[in-house]
Amino acid sequence: MFTNKTFLITGIADENSLAMFVAKKIIQNGGKVVCTGLGVSEFHTNLSEKATQFLNKNFEDFKQSVQNELGDVSTEILDVTLDANIDSFAQKLKEKNIKLDGFLHAIAMDKTIRKKEVKPLLEVTKDEFCDTMEVSAFSLIRIAHYLYKYDIIQPGSSICSLSYIAAAKVTFHPYRNMSIAKAALERITIELADELGRKNGTRVNAIRFSPYMGSKAGNATLNQEDFDTSNKLSPLGNATPDDLANEVVHLFRPNGRITGEIRHVDGGYNIMG
Repeated sequence: MFTNKTFLITGIADENSLAMFVAKKIIQNGGKVVCTGLGVSEFHTNLSEKATQFLNKNFEDFKQSVQNELGDVSTEILDVTLDANIDSFAQKLKEKNIKLDGFLHAIAMDKTIRKKEVKPLLEVTKDEFCDTMEVSAFSLIRIAHYLYKYDIIQPGSSICSLSYIAAAKVTFHPYRNMSIAKAALERITIELADELGRKNGTRVNAIRFSPYMGSKAGNATLNQEDFDTSNKLSPLGNATPDDLANEVVHLFRPNGRITGEIRHVDGGYNIMG
């Protein structure tokens, strides 16, 4: 299906990241991937020693996980809060004559969530709100911007982002600040579907996935009780990472006509009151 097709995969932290399952499925279907992770780039300045150590370890963990799970694929540092980094990354792709047939946006960050507890929305600062919005939603626009700037995105490509039911409904577990960013991500998805579809036939969709504790992000947010509750409420039980990967592959397939969709891969959790 994906012979001579290449996709950018963002958001891999380790072997259990949802983005990793998507990357595997693309390769299994004959495609190639370029993977990005968070690390220290030449555009980072005035980093503390602690921040430098954190980013270095994060990138080494990312590279090792990719090598273990995917083999010899391209890995690059990408910090979506730094336009210069995104610009440089896109330029590197152009220099290597890499054309993309789409990308997965699986990046999110919320500093108001700590030890599985979240700040009340009334206590969230402007910086905390804007930081979450920048990384979790606005970055979809910026990545697309630079990939188009350097003519990296092929006509008829497909972009997919990962969302969650909290974008539309108050959940039984705390998800305040991030839920607003996910709602923005979904609206951006719809607007880009119109804009990019008319530009060069690119499709843009988002997927709301089940609660998942396997990833670093999920484990930081959810308790086992939360996972069990959604599993019980969902008519088919919680969806698996493989279910998600299959849906992304479906949306990435060439010559599709699905765009502007907010899809649910959640075992039917979304239909429950």
